[in-house]
Amino acid sequence: MPVFRIGEAARLLGVSDDTLRRWADIGRVASTTTESGRRGVDGAELARFVTALAADAEEVVPQLPASACNQLAGLVTRVIRDQVMAQVEIQAGPHRIVSLMSAEAVDELGLEPGVLAVATVRSTSVVVTMPQPPLNGPTRISQAKRSKNA
Repeated sequence: MPVFRIGEAARLLGVSDDTLRRWADIGRVASTTTESGRRGVDGAELARFVTALAADAEEVVPQLPASACNQLAGLVTRVIRDQVMAQVEIQAGPHRIVSLMSAEAVDELGLEPGVLAVATVRSTSVVVTMPQPPLNGPTRISQAKRSKNA
């Protein structure tokens, strides 16, 4: 399971690093400390927390005109699958996105609760992709650990 650095997790939640650290200090969200001493949040815990935040949030986001193509980064919060198809839910800020795709695509992308994914919404279809790590290094603490499991 990926572990997100405090800064990465804070950006996904739409809050400051300090806010997320305070929430972790008071136990509102569980955090971990890596062997190198860096603080992070487990992906599954972050998915649970972002889902709870979205449920508590008031619907105050106005409907604004948007382009035909929108990319929303968020956390996978749920995957329901059978042998052929899968339903993937992503929480991107206050937005819950549901995509139906093949079970094979879920396996190829490694989609599971707590994983960062990008939903591309165009008309009535949603395309889910994995964000590319920056050229200067991994985006998550557990990227090296994840490649060992592959």
